Amino acid sequence: MTALPIERRSVAEVLAHLAETAAAREGERDYAIDDVRELAQAGITLTGVARSDGGAGGSVRDVVEVVIDIARADSNVAQALRPTFLVAQQIAERKDVPFRDTNLARLRAGALFAGTANERTGGASGSISATARRVEGGHIVTGVKYYSTGGLYASYFSTQALTEDGEALRFTIPVDRPGLRRLDDFDAIGQRLTQSGSTHLDEVFVADEESYRAADVGSDNPWPGSFAQLYLAAVQAGIAVRALDDAVQFVRERARPIKHSSAQSSSDDPYVQQTVGEIGARSQTARAVVLLAAEALQDRRGPTGEVARSAAAAAAVQVAEAGVIAIESALRASELLFDVAGGSITDRALGFDRHWRNARTAANHNPRQWKAAVAGAYHISGAEPPTTGLF
Repeated sequence: MTALPIERRSVAEVLAHLAETAAAREGERDYAIDDVRELAQAGITLTGVARSDGGAGGSVRDVVEVVIDIARADSNVAQALRPTFLVAQQIAERKDVPFRDTNLARLRAGALFAGTANERTGGASGSISATARRVEGGHIVTGVKYYSTGGLYASYFSTQALTEDGEALRFTIPVDRPGLRRLDDFDAIGQRLTQSGSTHLDEVFVADEESYRAADVGSDNPWPGSFAQLYLAAVQAGIAVRALDDAVQFVRERARPIKHSSAQSSSDDPYVQQTVGEIGARSQTARAVVLLAAEALQDRRGPTGEVARSAAAAAAVQVAEAGVIAIESALRASELLFDVAGGSITDRALGFDRHWRNARTAANHNPRQWKAAVAGAYHISGAEPPTTGLF
């Protein structure tokens, strides 16, 4: 883990506690609220923010290594912290990002963010049905947002709504704003503790100083979307590494050789060794491609213009390719975990099935077929990836 503006030992202790309690908490739908807040208070989300802004001054690779460490301990927590890390990286990337000074102060105070533009209205992905009605000093917003990752942990919520003239209004408000309700209604097979439920906005007042029109803020550099996708790939890498951890521990401490084995212990069984070796290879592959993509992104943030966009497009393709490999590696490592032992490894109390479920659910956020297709088109014809944040 990179040097942080925190007490390293306290962070290590929090991550160890998360790892130790992850399976039981998922089984009981018990959120790690105290641990997550302790990480935020310690400044872990400021890893990539410049030292002059009160951060650790870490590189993109440093941030990704931290995310992998968190996901290794509990991938639910890593996913829940994604909106906060994205806010921090926007601050690190651009001096002109909206609310920069305000959000930087919030991060330094240990604030957590949630945010989503997603709705379940039957429209195309990215369509907006939430409305923003103009009133004196601001807008009144009404609508329902889904996949509000990190919602119940958060201090602030960011989203968007359509104004009366059809423009997208983006805003960030405190979660205790009257009319804002956060529901714990996320019911996927995995990522059950990411707090990705719905957020209801019932006649919520948004002040002018808390909002801006999306059309007024833009960038021809796909860096922000690329980092958001790299974050998801890092979560997958952390899942793969945790599958290796659990395989090794189970073989050493609990597994018994099957009747057909000539080994006296599972640790000496060549088939078990081969399986653990493949899990290790998958986890190493996932981690390696994610870190390589992080290095590709390092020098691509900030600049704009044709040359900057072209260079950032190449990095975005590398991130997309890393996402494909990280997803497939995490899914395979999570499946192979069950091959190191017999029926006992499927005990629900162990909770090993959560690795595959979490990897599978995260993979569905942005399907890897689209990533591979974008990469293929780039290699064949030089077609640049979209700047939508999906690649």
